[in-house]
Amino acid sequence: MSFLFPLIAVFIWSVNAIVSKLSAGAIDPAAISFYRWLIALVVLTPFALPGVLRHRQQIKQQWWRLLILGLLGMVMYQSLAYYAAHSVSALFMGILNALIPLLTVLLSLPLLRVAPTLGILLGSLLSFSGLVWLVSQGNLAQLLQHGLGKGELMMFIASTCYALYGVLTRRWALPLPNWQSLYVQIVFGVLLLLPGFIAAPDVQLNSHNLPLVLFAGTFASVLAPFLWIKGVQHLGASTASIFMNLVPVFTAIIAVVFLHEQLHLYHWIGGALTLTGVALAQRLRTPLRPAKKTTALEAE
Repeated sequence: MSFLFPLIAVFIWSVNAIVSKLSAGAIDPAAISFYRWLIALVVLTPFALPGVLRHRQQIKQQWWRLLILGLLGMVMYQSLAYYAAHSVSALFMGILNALIPLLTVLLSLPLLRVAPTLGILLGSLLSFSGLVWLVSQGNLAQLLQHGLGKGELMMFIASTCYALYGVLTRRWALPLPNWQSLYVQIVFGVLLLLPGFIAAPDVQLNSHNLPLVLFAGTFASVLAPFLWIKGVQHLGASTASIFMNLVPVFTAIIAVVFLHEQLHLYHWIGGALTLTGVALAQRLRTPLRPAKKTTALEAE
Protein backbone atom coordinates (compact mmCIF):
# COMPACT_ATOMS: atom_id res chain seq x y z
CA MET A 1 0.00 0.00 0.00
CA SER A 2 3.06 2.28 0.11
CA PHE A 3 2.41 3.27 -3.53
CA LEU A 4 -0.68 5.18 -2.35
CA PHE A 5 1.49 7.86 -0.73
CA PRO A 6 3.04 9.25 -3.95
CA LEU A 7 -0.08 8.40 -5.96
CA ILE A 8 -2.36 10.52 -3.78
CA ALA A 9 0.25 13.29 -3.61
CA VAL A 10 0.46 13.43 -7.41
CA PHE A 11 -3.33 13.45 -7.66
CA ILE A 12 -3.54 16.42 -5.25
CA TRP A 13 -0.93 18.33 -7.26
CA SER A 14 -2.89 17.55 -10.43
CA VAL A 15 -6.05 18.94 -8.87
CA ASN A 16 -4.02 21.99 -7.87
CA ALA A 17 -3.38 22.72 -11.56
CA ILE A 18 -7.16 22.92 -11.96
CA VAL A 19 -7.37 25.14 -8.88
CA SER A 20 -4.74 27.42 -10.43
CA LYS A 21 -6.84 27.71 -13.58
CA LEU A 22 -10.03 28.39 -11.62
CA SER A 23 -8.26 31.05 -9.56
CA ALA A 24 -7.53 33.09 -12.71
CA GLY A 25 -11.00 34.59 -12.68
CA ALA A 26 -11.60 34.53 -8.94
CA ILE A 27 -8.61 36.13 -7.18
CA ASP A 28 -5.49 38.14 -7.94
CA PRO A 29 -2.43 35.88 -8.50
CA ALA A 30 -0.41 37.82 -5.91
CA ALA A 31 -3.20 37.34 -3.37
CA ILE A 32 -3.63 33.58 -3.74
CA SER A 33 0.15 33.10 -3.74
CA PHE A 34 0.45 34.94 -0.42
CA TYR A 35 -2.62 33.40 1.20
CA ARG A 36 -1.55 29.89 0.15
CA TRP A 37 1.79 29.97 1.93
CA LEU A 38 0.48 31.98 4.88
CA ILE A 39 -2.09 29.23 5.53
CA ALA A 40 0.61 26.55 5.17
CA LEU A 41 2.78 28.49 7.62
CA VAL A 42 -0.01 28.70 10.19
CA VAL A 43 -0.84 24.99 9.84
CA LEU A 44 2.79 23.88 10.18
CA THR A 45 3.83 26.23 13.00
CA PRO A 46 2.69 24.05 15.96
CA PHE A 47 4.53 21.03 14.51
CA ALA A 48 7.67 22.56 13.02
CA LEU A 49 8.47 25.62 15.13
CA PRO A 50 9.86 23.72 18.18
CA GLY A 51 12.32 21.87 15.95
CA VAL A 52 13.23 25.08 14.12
CA LEU A 53 14.12 26.72 17.44
CA ARG A 54 16.28 23.72 18.37
CA HIS A 55 18.16 24.00 15.07
CA ARG A 56 18.43 27.80 15.04
CA GLN A 57 22.24 27.72 14.85
CA GLN A 58 22.18 25.63 11.65
CA ILE A 59 19.46 27.89 10.25
CA LYS A 60 21.61 30.98 10.92
CA GLN A 61 24.43 29.38 8.95
CA GLN A 62 22.18 28.26 6.06
CA TRP A 63 19.70 31.14 5.93
CA TRP A 64 20.74 32.43 2.51
CA ARG A 65 20.35 28.96 0.97
CA LEU A 66 16.92 28.61 2.57
CA LEU A 67 16.03 32.06 1.21
CA ILE A 68 16.98 31.04 -2.34
CA LEU A 69 15.00 27.80 -2.04
CA GLY A 70 12.00 29.72 -0.74
CA LEU A 71 12.27 32.13 -3.67
CA LEU A 72 12.41 29.31 -6.23
CA GLY A 73 9.90 26.87 -4.72
CA MET A 74 7.36 29.04 -2.95
CA VAL A 75 7.51 32.33 -4.88
CA MET A 76 8.63 31.81 -8.48
CA TYR A 77 7.17 28.38 -9.22
CA GLN A 78 3.59 28.71 -8.08
CA SER A 79 3.24 32.48 -8.52
CA LEU A 80 4.21 32.24 -12.18
CA ALA A 81 1.74 29.39 -12.61
CA TYR A 82 -1.08 31.54 -11.19
CA TYR A 83 -0.23 34.34 -13.63
CA ALA A 84 0.13 31.89 -16.54
CA ALA A 85 -3.31 30.41 -15.78
CA HIS A 86 -4.86 33.59 -17.20
CA SER A 87 -3.76 32.63 -20.72
CA VAL A 88 -2.99 28.89 -20.85
CA SER A 89 -5.16 25.84 -20.27
CA ALA A 90 -4.94 23.48 -17.31
CA LEU A 91 -4.04 20.76 -19.82
CA PHE A 92 -0.99 22.74 -20.91
CA MET A 93 -0.01 23.44 -17.31
CA GLY A 94 -0.14 19.73 -16.51
CA ILE A 95 2.06 18.77 -19.46
CA LEU A 96 4.60 21.51 -18.65
CA ASN A 97 4.78 20.25 -15.07
CA ALA A 98 5.65 16.83 -16.49
CA LEU A 99 8.83 18.41 -17.88
CA ILE A 100 10.19 19.05 -14.39
CA PRO A 101 11.95 15.64 -14.05
CA LEU A 102 13.72 16.18 -17.38
CA LEU A 103 14.69 19.76 -16.50
CA THR A 104 16.00 18.43 -13.19
CA VAL A 105 18.21 15.95 -15.03
CA LEU A 106 19.51 18.66 -17.39
CA LEU A 107 20.33 21.04 -14.54
CA SER A 108 22.04 18.18 -12.70
CA LEU A 109 24.63 17.94 -15.48
CA PRO A 110 26.48 21.16 -14.54
CA LEU A 111 25.37 21.57 -10.92
CA LEU A 112 25.72 17.98 -9.67
CA ARG A 113 28.23 16.92 -12.34
CA VAL A 114 26.00 14.08 -13.48
CA ALA A 115 27.50 12.23 -16.46
CA PRO A 116 25.51 12.77 -19.69
CA THR A 117 23.73 9.71 -21.04
CA LEU A 118 22.12 8.65 -24.29
CA GLY A 119 18.75 8.84 -22.53
CA ILE A 120 19.30 12.49 -21.56
CA LEU A 121 20.25 13.38 -25.14
CA LEU A 122 17.39 11.54 -26.84
CA GLY A 123 14.90 12.44 -24.11
CA SER A 124 15.74 16.14 -24.36
CA LEU A 125 15.30 16.16 -28.13
CA LEU A 126 12.04 14.22 -27.93
CA SER A 127 10.56 16.32 -25.12
CA PHE A 128 11.60 19.53 -26.85
CA SER A 129 9.84 18.34 -30.02
CA GLY A 130 6.73 17.56 -27.99
CA LEU A 131 6.83 20.96 -26.31
CA VAL A 132 7.18 22.76 -29.66
CA TRP A 133 4.28 20.73 -31.09
CA LEU A 134 2.16 21.50 -28.05
CA VAL A 135 2.91 25.24 -27.95
CA SER A 136 2.32 25.61 -31.70
CA GLN A 137 -0.89 23.57 -31.43
CA GLY A 138 0.44 21.35 -34.21
CA ASN A 139 1.14 24.32 -36.50
CA LEU A 140 4.86 25.13 -36.51
CA ALA A 141 4.39 28.02 -38.94
CA GLN A 142 2.08 29.71 -36.45
CA LEU A 143 4.73 29.46 -33.73
CA LEU A 144 7.38 30.95 -36.00
CA GLN A 145 5.05 33.77 -36.98
CA HIS A 146 3.67 34.73 -33.56
CA GLY A 147 6.39 33.48 -31.22
CA LEU A 148 6.00 32.05 -27.72
CA GLY A 149 3.07 33.35 -25.70
CA LYS A 150 3.50 35.03 -22.32
CA GLY A 151 1.64 32.29 -20.46
CA GLU A 152 3.64 29.49 -22.07
CA LEU A 153 6.90 31.27 -21.25
CA MET A 154 5.81 31.80 -17.64
CA MET A 155 4.97 28.12 -17.21
CA PHE A 156 8.31 27.06 -18.69
CA ILE A 157 10.18 29.40 -16.33
CA ALA A 158 8.07 28.14 -13.42
CA SER A 159 8.93 24.51 -14.20
CA THR A 160 12.61 25.41 -14.57
CA CYS A 161 12.57 27.17 -11.19
CA TYR A 162 11.12 24.10 -9.51
CA ALA A 163 13.65 21.84 -11.21
CA LEU A 164 16.45 24.13 -10.01
CA TYR A 165 14.90 24.01 -6.53
CA GLY A 166 15.19 20.22 -6.51
CA VAL A 167 18.77 20.22 -7.80
CA LEU A 168 19.97 22.82 -5.27
CA THR A 169 18.26 20.91 -2.47
CA ARG A 170 20.40 17.89 -3.36
CA ARG A 171 23.57 19.89 -3.96
CA TRP A 172 23.45 21.74 -0.66
CA ALA A 173 22.17 18.81 1.46
CA LEU A 174 21.10 21.14 4.26
CA PRO A 175 21.72 19.77 7.78
CA LEU A 176 18.07 20.13 8.73
CA PRO A 177 15.11 17.72 8.90
CA ASN A 178 12.78 18.00 5.88
CA TRP A 179 9.89 19.71 7.62
CA GLN A 180 12.02 22.24 9.47
CA SER A 181 13.82 23.14 6.25
CA LEU A 182 10.48 23.46 4.45
CA TYR A 183 9.04 25.59 7.26
CA VAL A 184 11.87 28.15 7.08
CA GLN A 185 11.58 28.25 3.29
CA ILE A 186 7.87 29.01 3.67
CA VAL A 187 8.67 31.82 6.13
CA PHE A 188 10.97 33.40 3.55
CA GLY A 189 8.38 32.75 0.84
CA VAL A 190 5.67 34.60 2.77
CA LEU A 191 8.00 37.55 3.38
CA LEU A 192 8.99 37.72 -0.29
CA LEU A 193 5.35 37.53 -1.41
CA LEU A 194 4.19 40.25 1.00
CA PRO A 195 5.10 43.28 -1.20
CA GLY A 196 3.15 41.87 -4.17
CA PHE A 197 0.20 41.13 -1.88
CA ILE A 198 0.20 44.70 -0.55
CA ALA A 199 0.38 46.12 -4.08
CA ALA A 200 -2.41 43.88 -5.44
CA PRO A 201 -5.57 45.83 -6.36
CA ASP A 202 -7.98 43.33 -4.78
CA VAL A 203 -7.07 40.74 -2.12
CA GLN A 204 -10.57 40.15 -0.79
CA LEU A 205 -11.60 36.61 0.10
CA ASN A 206 -15.14 35.52 -0.75
CA SER A 207 -17.25 32.41 -1.18
CA HIS A 208 -15.89 31.86 -4.70
CA ASN A 209 -12.16 32.03 -4.05
CA LEU A 210 -11.90 30.90 -0.41
CA PRO A 211 -12.22 27.15 -1.23
CA LEU A 212 -9.45 27.54 -3.84
CA VAL A 213 -7.17 29.27 -1.35
CA LEU A 214 -7.86 26.68 1.35
CA PHE A 215 -7.16 23.78 -1.00
CA ALA A 216 -3.90 25.34 -2.17
CA GLY A 217 -2.81 26.21 1.36
CA THR A 218 -3.61 22.88 3.02
CA PHE A 219 -3.92 20.00 0.56
CA ALA A 220 -1.37 21.15 -2.06
CA SER A 221 1.12 22.80 0.33
CA VAL A 222 0.99 20.56 3.42
CA LEU A 223 -0.77 17.24 2.82
CA ALA A 224 0.74 16.47 -0.61
CA PRO A 225 4.36 17.14 0.50
CA PHE A 226 3.75 14.99 3.60
CA LEU A 227 2.49 12.10 1.47
CA TRP A 228 5.32 12.54 -1.03
CA ILE A 229 7.99 12.44 1.70
CA LYS A 230 6.37 9.29 3.12
CA GLY A 231 6.37 7.76 -0.36
CA VAL A 232 10.07 8.52 -0.85
CA GLN A 233 10.84 7.00 2.54
CA HIS A 234 8.98 3.78 1.71
CA LEU A 235 9.73 3.38 -2.01
CA GLY A 236 12.90 5.39 -2.62
CA ALA A 237 13.28 8.60 -4.63
CA SER A 238 13.72 6.86 -8.01
CA THR A 239 10.55 4.77 -7.71
CA ALA A 240 8.48 7.65 -6.31
CA SER A 241 9.58 9.95 -9.16
CA ILE A 242 7.89 7.63 -11.67
CA PHE A 243 4.52 8.70 -10.28
CA MET A 244 5.19 12.29 -11.40
CA ASN A 245 4.55 11.11 -14.96
CA LEU A 246 0.90 10.72 -13.98
CA VAL A 247 0.46 14.47 -13.39
CA PRO A 248 -0.48 15.35 -16.99
CA VAL A 249 -2.75 12.28 -17.18
CA PHE A 250 -4.67 13.18 -14.02
CA THR A 251 -4.74 16.87 -14.97
CA ALA A 252 -6.08 16.12 -18.44
CA ILE A 253 -8.87 13.90 -17.11
CA ILE A 254 -9.93 16.43 -14.47
CA ALA A 255 -9.69 19.38 -16.90
CA VAL A 256 -11.84 17.65 -19.51
CA VAL A 257 -14.46 16.44 -17.01
CA PHE A 258 -14.76 19.48 -14.74
CA LEU A 259 -13.49 22.44 -16.81
CA HIS A 260 -14.82 21.06 -20.11
CA GLU A 261 -11.49 21.78 -21.81
CA GLN A 262 -11.12 20.22 -25.23
CA LEU A 263 -8.52 17.50 -25.67
CA HIS A 264 -7.16 17.98 -29.20
CA LEU A 265 -4.88 15.82 -31.30
CA TYR A 266 -1.93 18.15 -30.68
CA HIS A 267 -2.36 17.54 -26.93
CA TRP A 268 -2.05 13.79 -27.49
CA ILE A 269 0.96 14.09 -29.79
CA GLY A 270 2.79 16.79 -27.80
CA GLY A 271 2.04 15.14 -24.46
CA ALA A 272 3.10 11.69 -25.67
CA LEU A 273 6.40 13.01 -27.07
CA THR A 274 7.10 14.97 -23.89
CA LEU A 275 6.39 12.06 -21.56
CA THR A 276 8.33 9.60 -23.69
CA GLY A 277 11.30 11.96 -23.61
CA VAL A 278 11.10 12.27 -19.82
CA ALA A 279 10.94 8.47 -19.46
CA LEU A 280 13.96 8.01 -21.75
CA ALA A 281 16.00 10.55 -19.80
CA GLN A 282 15.17 8.77 -16.55
CA ARG A 283 15.59 5.14 -17.68
CA LEU A 284 18.11 4.95 -20.52
CA ARG A 285 21.41 5.13 -18.63
CA THR A 286 23.87 4.33 -21.46
CA PRO A 287 26.80 6.79 -21.10
CA LEU A 288 27.47 9.10 -24.01
CA ARG A 289 31.18 8.70 -23.42
CA PRO A 290 32.44 5.15 -23.00
CA ALA A 291 34.15 4.51 -19.70
CA LYS A 292 37.89 4.96 -19.92
CA LYS A 293 39.65 1.61 -19.82
CA THR A 294 42.42 1.30 -17.27
CA THR A 295 45.55 -0.30 -18.65
CA ALA A 296 47.77 -2.57 -16.63
CA LEU A 297 50.46 0.13 -16.56
CA GLU A 298 47.99 2.75 -15.23
CA ALA A 299 46.75 0.29 -12.60
CA GLU A 300 50.29 -0.05 -11.28
